[in-house]
Amino acid sequence: MTRFEALVEVQLRAGISDPQGATIEKALPALGFAGVSEVRSGKAFRLAVEATDEEAARQQVDDLCRRFLTNPVIEDSAVTIFGPSCS
Repeated sequence: MTRFEALVEVQLRAGISDPQGATIEKALPALGFAGVSEVRSGKAFRLAVEATDEEAARQQVDDLCRRFLTNPVIEDSAVTIFGPSCS
């Protein structure tokens, strides 16, 4: 088994209201950040996975996303696998 690092980025699906992103976007001009638009909030998870190869690691993380880390009705996820880990 090999240790792989994974990054999971979760965002609301297009068309789903994002009140947190809208609040941030409204505050930006007052903070001196003019010209910033289309702010969307999200979350990120970093984790390590023991797997036989990169494809097995990706499948395991994809399953984790579907079953636990995301609400598939309103969220999408993007998985990036780094590895094998040097640690």
